[in-house]
Amino acid sequence: MKYKDFLGHVQNRARLATLEEAAGATRATLQSLGERIPDEEVRHLQAQLPVEIAYYLDQVEKTERFGVKDFFVRVSERENEGLLAGTYHARAVIDVLKEAVPDELDDLLATLPDDWRQLFETGSEGEMDIDD
Repeated sequence: MKYKDFLGHVQNRARLATLEEAAGATRATLQSLGERIPDEEVRHLQAQLPVEIAYYLDQVEKTERFGVKDFFVRVSERENEGLLAGTYHARAVIDVLKEAVPDELDDLLATLPDDWRQLFETGSEGEMDIDD
């Protein structure tokens, strides 16, 4: 999938007005995801993404342990959005990521705790239980 196609899908799924907003949501989501997954998995994802998208995964310092709810908080803060909007945007980006790198999903999920599985299985419109 090409860069503009990826962003176009994010824009459509997240119901964003511009490609710039889609890029912001994508950046916030992938930087936050990049903080959670091991470096080896980051490299695997980068190899399958457009260079402009893969770049966002490089913008993180280290791998940290945090839950899916904290993931949404991080995305929202990076995007300078409320938690509800940031969560929705993150879920849309993850939906597009699943389409862009379907062969990498099992490996990606294997690096995350079970509570993250619902993020990848419910899609941007499905119900999620993210209470602590």
